[in-house]
Amino acid sequence: MRICLFLFFLLTASTVFSQKPTLQLALLKYSGGGDWYNDVNSLKNLAKFCNQNLRTNFNLEYAIVEPGSADIFNYPIVYATGHGNMLFSDLEAKNLRTYLEGGGFLILNDDYGLDPFVRPALKKVFPELELVELPFSHPIYHQKYEFKNGLPKIHEHDGKPPRGYGLIWQGRLVVFYNHETDLGDGWDDVHNDPEDIRLKALQMGANIVRFVFSQ
Repeated sequence: MRICLFLFFLLTASTVFSQKPTLQLALLKYSGGGDWYNDVNSLKNLAKFCNQNLRTNFNLEYAIVEPGSADIFNYPIVYATGHGNMLFSDLEAKNLRTYLEGGGFLILNDDYGLDPFVRPALKKVFPELELVELPFSHPIYHQKYEFKNGLPKIHEHDGKPPRGYGLIWQGRLVVFYNHETDLGDGWDDVHNDPEDIRLKALQMGANIVRFVFSQ
Protein backbone atom coordinates (compact mmCIF):
# COMPACT_ATOMS: atom_id res chain seq x y z
CA MET A 1 0.00 0.00 0.00
CA ARG A 2 2.85 2.37 0.84
CA ILE A 3 4.48 1.74 -2.55
CA CYS A 4 1.19 2.34 -4.38
CA LEU A 5 0.63 5.64 -2.58
CA PHE A 6 4.24 6.68 -3.26
CA LEU A 7 3.80 5.95 -6.98
CA PHE A 8 0.58 7.96 -6.92
CA PHE A 9 2.47 10.95 -5.50
CA LEU A 10 5.17 10.63 -8.16
CA LEU A 11 2.60 10.50 -10.93
CA THR A 12 0.69 13.52 -9.72
CA ALA A 13 3.87 15.51 -9.11
CA SER A 14 4.98 14.90 -12.71
CA THR A 15 1.79 16.47 -14.03
CA VAL A 16 1.60 19.32 -11.55
CA PHE A 17 1.84 21.98 -14.27
CA SER A 18 -1.04 20.68 -16.39
CA GLN A 19 -4.25 22.66 -16.47
CA LYS A 20 -6.46 19.85 -15.22
CA PRO A 21 -6.24 19.45 -11.42
CA THR A 22 -4.19 16.42 -10.45
CA LEU A 23 -4.45 16.66 -6.66
CA GLN A 24 -7.26 17.14 -4.19
CA LEU A 25 -7.41 17.85 -0.47
CA ALA A 26 -9.93 15.99 1.66
CA LEU A 27 -11.94 16.87 4.77
CA LEU A 28 -12.30 14.11 7.35
CA LYS A 29 -15.87 13.25 8.30
CA TYR A 30 -15.39 11.66 11.70
CA SER A 31 -17.91 10.33 14.22
CA GLY A 32 -18.61 11.43 17.79
CA GLY A 33 -20.77 14.49 17.26
CA GLY A 34 -18.02 17.05 16.67
CA ASP A 35 -18.53 19.64 13.93
CA TRP A 36 -16.17 18.09 11.37
CA TYR A 37 -17.79 20.28 8.69
CA ASN A 38 -16.58 23.55 10.22
CA ASP A 39 -14.56 26.15 8.24
CA VAL A 40 -16.32 25.50 4.95
CA ASN A 41 -13.93 27.55 2.77
CA SER A 42 -10.65 26.68 4.48
CA LEU A 43 -9.45 23.94 2.15
CA LYS A 44 -10.63 25.76 -0.95
CA ASN A 45 -8.66 28.85 0.00
CA LEU A 46 -5.59 26.84 1.00
CA ALA A 47 -5.65 24.96 -2.32
CA LYS A 48 -5.92 28.25 -4.23
CA PHE A 49 -3.03 29.80 -2.26
CA CYS A 50 -0.82 26.76 -2.83
CA ASN A 51 -1.61 26.74 -6.55
CA GLN A 52 -0.64 30.39 -6.79
CA ASN A 53 2.47 30.27 -4.62
CA LEU A 54 3.77 26.70 -4.73
CA ARG A 55 2.71 25.95 -8.31
CA THR A 56 0.72 22.95 -7.16
CA ASN A 57 -2.32 21.88 -9.13
CA PHE A 58 -4.99 21.23 -6.53
CA ASN A 59 -8.65 20.97 -7.36
CA LEU A 60 -10.25 23.92 -5.57
CA GLU A 61 -13.16 21.71 -4.52
CA TYR A 62 -12.23 19.45 -1.63
CA ALA A 63 -13.48 15.92 -1.09
CA ILE A 64 -15.21 14.60 2.03
CA VAL A 65 -13.89 11.28 3.24
CA GLU A 66 -14.59 9.00 6.19
CA PRO A 67 -11.68 7.47 8.13
CA GLY A 68 -12.85 3.93 7.43
CA SER A 69 -13.34 4.40 3.70
CA ALA A 70 -11.06 3.04 0.98
CA ASP A 71 -11.44 6.43 -0.74
CA ILE A 72 -9.05 7.99 1.76
CA PHE A 73 -6.14 6.50 -0.18
CA ASN A 74 -6.96 8.81 -3.10
CA TYR A 75 -5.87 11.91 -1.19
CA PRO A 76 -2.31 12.80 -0.17
CA ILE A 77 -3.47 15.13 2.61
CA VAL A 78 -6.55 14.83 4.82
CA TYR A 79 -7.66 17.69 7.05
CA ALA A 80 -9.71 17.38 10.24
CA THR A 81 -11.11 20.25 12.30
CA GLY A 82 -13.83 20.99 14.83
CA HIS A 83 -14.72 22.02 18.37
CA GLY A 84 -16.03 18.81 19.89
CA ASN A 85 -15.88 15.06 20.19
CA MET A 86 -13.92 12.87 17.77
CA LEU A 87 -14.27 9.10 17.78
CA PHE A 88 -12.78 6.36 15.62
CA SER A 89 -14.13 2.83 15.53
CA ASP A 90 -11.66 -0.05 15.50
CA LEU A 91 -12.09 -0.37 11.74
CA GLU A 92 -11.64 3.35 11.17
CA ALA A 93 -8.54 3.50 13.35
CA LYS A 94 -6.99 0.57 11.49
CA ASN A 95 -7.78 2.05 8.08
CA LEU A 96 -6.49 5.47 9.05
CA ARG A 97 -3.28 3.94 10.34
CA THR A 98 -2.80 2.03 7.08
CA TYR A 99 -3.33 5.28 5.16
CA LEU A 100 -0.76 7.14 7.24
CA GLU A 101 1.76 4.31 7.16
CA GLY A 102 1.34 4.16 3.39
CA GLY A 103 2.39 7.75 2.81
CA GLY A 104 -0.74 9.73 3.66
CA PHE A 105 -0.75 12.77 5.93
CA LEU A 106 -3.26 14.12 8.45
CA ILE A 107 -3.55 17.79 9.43
CA LEU A 108 -5.49 18.24 12.68
CA ASN A 109 -6.81 21.71 13.46
CA ASP A 110 -8.04 22.47 16.96
CA ASP A 111 -10.85 24.93 16.36
CA TYR A 112 -11.06 25.34 20.14
CA GLY A 113 -12.35 22.45 22.22
CA LEU A 114 -11.02 19.56 20.14
CA ASP A 115 -7.92 18.90 22.25
CA PRO A 116 -9.45 16.62 24.95
CA PHE A 117 -10.90 14.38 22.25
CA VAL A 118 -8.25 14.31 19.57
CA ARG A 119 -5.56 12.88 21.84
CA PRO A 120 -7.40 9.65 22.77
CA ALA A 121 -8.57 9.35 19.15
CA LEU A 122 -4.96 9.39 17.95
CA LYS A 123 -4.02 6.90 20.66
CA LYS A 124 -6.47 4.47 19.12
CA VAL A 125 -4.73 4.85 15.74
CA PHE A 126 -1.16 4.66 17.06
CA PRO A 127 -1.27 3.27 20.62
CA GLU A 128 2.53 3.13 20.80
CA LEU A 129 3.12 6.75 19.80
CA GLU A 130 2.90 10.01 21.74
CA LEU A 131 2.20 13.45 20.38
CA VAL A 132 5.43 15.41 20.57
CA GLU A 133 5.80 19.16 20.35
CA LEU A 134 7.87 20.03 17.30
CA PRO A 135 10.82 22.34 17.91
CA PHE A 136 10.98 25.68 16.13
CA SER A 137 13.86 24.25 14.13
CA HIS A 138 11.65 21.59 12.55
CA PRO A 139 11.63 21.76 8.72
CA ILE A 140 7.86 22.24 8.61
CA TYR A 141 8.42 25.81 9.80
CA HIS A 142 11.14 26.48 7.23
CA GLN A 143 9.80 25.64 3.81
CA LYS A 144 8.90 28.40 1.34
CA TYR A 145 8.04 30.66 4.27
CA GLU A 146 10.10 31.19 7.40
CA PHE A 147 8.46 30.86 10.82
CA LYS A 148 11.45 31.02 13.12
CA ASN A 149 9.21 31.06 16.20
CA GLY A 150 7.01 28.19 15.11
CA LEU A 151 3.30 28.46 14.45
CA PRO A 152 1.78 31.92 13.94
CA LYS A 153 -0.97 32.97 16.33
CA ILE A 154 -4.21 33.19 14.35
CA HIS A 155 -7.04 33.09 16.91
CA GLU A 156 -6.63 34.01 20.55
CA HIS A 157 -8.82 31.35 22.17
CA ASP A 158 -7.35 31.20 25.70
CA GLY A 159 -4.54 33.63 24.94
CA LYS A 160 -1.97 30.85 25.21
CA PRO A 161 0.96 30.50 22.79
CA PRO A 162 0.38 28.41 19.65
CA ARG A 163 1.77 24.90 19.70
CA GLY A 164 2.51 22.46 16.91
CA TYR A 165 2.52 18.74 17.70
CA GLY A 166 3.26 15.72 15.61
CA LEU A 167 3.02 11.96 15.48
CA ILE A 168 6.23 10.49 14.12
CA TRP A 169 6.08 6.95 12.76
CA GLN A 170 9.37 5.30 11.81
CA GLY A 171 11.08 8.66 11.51
CA ARG A 172 8.38 10.25 9.34
CA LEU A 173 5.91 12.88 10.47
CA VAL A 174 2.46 11.50 9.65
CA VAL A 175 0.21 13.83 11.67
CA PHE A 176 0.56 17.56 12.30
CA TYR A 177 -1.67 18.98 15.04
CA ASN A 178 -1.98 22.72 15.57
CA HIS A 179 -3.28 23.79 18.98
CA GLU A 180 -4.10 27.21 20.46
CA THR A 181 -3.92 28.96 17.10
CA ASP A 182 -6.60 27.59 14.70
CA LEU A 183 -4.96 27.76 11.28
CA GLY A 184 -8.30 26.85 9.70
CA ASP A 185 -9.78 30.08 11.03
CA GLY A 186 -7.20 32.00 9.04
CA TRP A 187 -7.63 29.88 5.93
CA ASP A 188 -11.35 30.55 5.94
CA ASP A 189 -12.74 33.90 4.79
CA VAL A 190 -15.83 34.24 6.95
CA HIS A 191 -14.26 35.25 10.28
CA ASN A 192 -13.02 38.71 9.30
CA ASP A 193 -9.45 37.99 10.34
CA PRO A 194 -7.04 40.83 9.47
CA GLU A 195 -5.38 40.32 6.10
CA ASP A 196 -1.90 39.97 7.59
CA ILE A 197 -3.15 37.26 9.95
CA ARG A 198 -4.88 35.39 7.14
CA LEU A 199 -1.70 35.57 5.07
CA LYS A 200 0.39 34.06 7.87
CA ALA A 201 -2.12 31.22 8.25
CA LEU A 202 -2.09 30.48 4.52
CA GLN A 203 1.70 30.66 4.40
CA MET A 204 1.96 28.18 7.26
CA GLY A 205 -0.55 25.95 5.48
CA ALA A 206 1.56 26.11 2.33
CA ASN A 207 4.60 25.14 4.38
CA ILE A 208 2.77 22.05 5.63
CA VAL A 209 1.78 21.08 2.09
CA ARG A 210 5.29 21.57 0.78
CA PHE A 211 6.76 19.62 3.69
CA VAL A 212 4.41 16.70 3.03
CA PHE A 213 5.61 16.38 -0.57
CA SER A 214 9.24 16.79 0.42
CA GLN A 215 9.30 13.95 2.96
